[in-house]
Amino acid sequence: MLSLLDCFYPERSITVTSADPDFVTLTIKAQLRKKNRLMRAGRSEEAGALAKRIHAAIIRQNGAQLRHVDTRRCTKDAWAKVRQLTGARKNSKYDTGQTAQSLNDHYAAVSSDAGYRCTPLKQTVLPCHSYITEQSVFRALDHLRPTATGLDRIPAWFLHLGAPIFSSYIAQLYNQSISSGTIPHQWKSSYISPIPKVPHPSKPADFRPISITPIMSRVMEKLVVRTYIYPSLLQPPEGLYFSDQFAFRPTGSTSAALITMFHTISTMLSTNPFVRVFSLDFSKTFDTVRHCTLLEKNGSSQHPR
Repeated sequence: MLSLLDCFYPERSITVTSADPDFVTLTIKAQLRKKNRLMRAGRSEEAGALAKRIHAAIIRQNGAQLRHVDTRRCTKDAWAKVRQLTGARKNSKYDTGQTAQSLNDHYAAVSSDAGYRCTPLKQTVLPCHSYITEQSVFRALDHLRPTATGLDRIPAWFLHLGAPIFSSYIAQLYNQSISSGTIPHQWKSSYISPIPKVPHPSKPADFRPISITPIMSRVMEKLVVRTYIYPSLLQPPEGLYFSDQFAFRPTGSTSAALITMFHTISTMLSTNPFVRVFSLDFSKTFDTVRHCTLLEKNGSSQHPR
């Protein structure tokens, strides 16, 4: 894929500096350069048509940044965003004092487990079987939306464009991965984008790590979840009860959990003078769980934790 990408769509270097407005993206900057080349070559009609496309792209970019600003509740934030886009007043950049190495050390420390053991391979894995069909892979790639590119440097638009050619080979990789019970280490590698959790972060813990995995890995996860996990939650085996679970299931969300809780409390208040609610928050639950311990649990327990 990378050889085809380098052959037909070679990369170019586009520089965006701090002097450029916030709405100038890499795509807009490349289009501006192309428009200038067309103007110098005397191709004014093509340059004018490209200028209209650049104008529409800038409007979409600014609209995306202003879409989530509530002008009714907080006009101060709305005007601050307008001044930022128009360049009337530049927001001062604060120094967090953090470097890439300090963030890497922090994430490596909180994500490492000294007693971690690799999960053993299952001895009951079936031979290579068509768990995921070529049609489902093609449908997933054909409906792939623009998203961030992982460390494999394969963009979403290229997978969408080459879906008729790549589908059969990617489906074969997916089936081999499921049959062997292993995931290629390239699909597990990701880069972390730190997002501030507070207005003025001052320490590594103030940043939320957003891991960007390869797109093919995310597509496989989505196909496995929709094909096997969702049906298991909708029709669980005897002894398991998932009706009070709202995460990782279709139509489940935080809003659904709150509505159910309020309904339960209101129903109980109709026959009781008061209701006590105990809420527990397990910090970093999914970051500290050991996979080998989960896999060692057998399915005989009628009351899973």
